[in-house]
Amino acid sequence: MLELYQFEMSHYSEKVRLILDYKGLSYRKIEVTPGVGQVEVFQKSGQRQVPVLKDGETIIADSTEIAFYLDRQYPERPIIPADPKQRGLCLLMEEWADESLGTKGRKALFGALNQNPNFRTSILPSNTPDILKTLVSAVPGELLEVLGTGVGLGADAVKKAKDGLKQDLEALCLLLEDSPYLIADYPTLADFTVAGLTMVIKFPDGPYLDIPEPLKGKGIPTLADNSLYETFFNWRDRLYAEFRKPLAATATTTGSAPTSIEID
Repeated sequence: MLELYQFEMSHYSEKVRLILDYKGLSYRKIEVTPGVGQVEVFQKSGQRQVPVLKDGETIIADSTEIAFYLDRQYPERPIIPADPKQRGLCLLMEEWADESLGTKGRKALFGALNQNPNFRTSILPSNTPDILKTLVSAVPGELLEVLGTGVGLGADAVKKAKDGLKQDLEALCLLLEDSPYLIADYPTLADFTVAGLTMVIKFPDGPYLDIPEPLKGKGIPTLADNSLYETFFNWRDRLYAEFRKPLAATATTTGSAPTSIEID
């Protein structure tokens, strides 16, 4: 069985999960705790980021490389169009979404976590010890903002990211106004990338993620709850309903031997 080394709250991991489900592939999730992970991840892939996919003796790191591998190795229900123009548009939109939605979504989420301690603890993995949850909740938002400024996640960076996401979501709404999918008349890598990387902007409702119930259907204020973007989020809800498998269909295990890793 395929094994996905992942972080449940990672939008890049969600991109891969959507593709696996669409292709009807069975896989086992191996949860990697943010900030601490498994020595195995580095030993297997030679780098410290997730998601990492293990298929027999083959190890693939990076969500885009995993997507390309899955389409080559499991060609049924292709996600990259054969038509040259559609293929070009698909690859361009996938790259744009990775760099725009993925990066800005993470910054906007950081800002929301600064402002709401309960939101901050609710996104921690379910196996996080209570004492660590208490410590995370007790950290003042002002301190997190100071720390964030040092790594490019200060208030100005968060505001710029949210403003950029508003433009991105508006553009996506316009593209989807009269179209079932972004590129072709069937879902492509572009659709699954955009859907997965907006996970942290508004968490999908339904039995798809191992997150606290109050988080489902909620997300970053002024983005997740803005009626201007209903067209996009309704489209994403339909994509999930048609292609995303419920949690009960996917086995999950938690690894051991923690080490520091980065979450991609």
